[in-house]
Amino acid sequence: MAELLNNSENEYGKIVIEKDVIAQYAGYAALDCFGIVGMATISMKDGLAKLLKGDNVGRGVSVRVDEDDTLNIDFHIIVAYGVNIKTVVSNLVSTVKYQIEDYTNMKVKNIKVFVEGVRVID
Repeated sequence: MAELLNNSENEYGKIVIEKDVIAQYAGYAALDCFGIVGMATISMKDGLAKLLKGDNVGRGVSVRVDEDDTLNIDFHIIVAYGVNIKTVVSNLVSTVKYQIEDYTNMKVKNIKVFVEGVRVID
């Protein structure tokens, strides 16, 4: 069962968000960034990065919650060949941080990005 986050309460009740939902949302936010080809997962069988597509983008994202209810998010990405990786990662971090904080009303403490591969885009 997925871990639930209690991040908001008002006079009508409590809002609870699953970590998997945040991971999925963060994955889609990252895919909107220039230079990101997709999320990656590492195959245990052969150690190679595999491109995740569709509804699987959340599998390339890991979300952890600290005791102070701040989020730590790890991304495993594949970038486009020929782009400046530092610029792409900087854009991803700022975009995802803004969107996740706006979407969840939770503070993002840390974002780590692991570039797992490079692909040529047609």
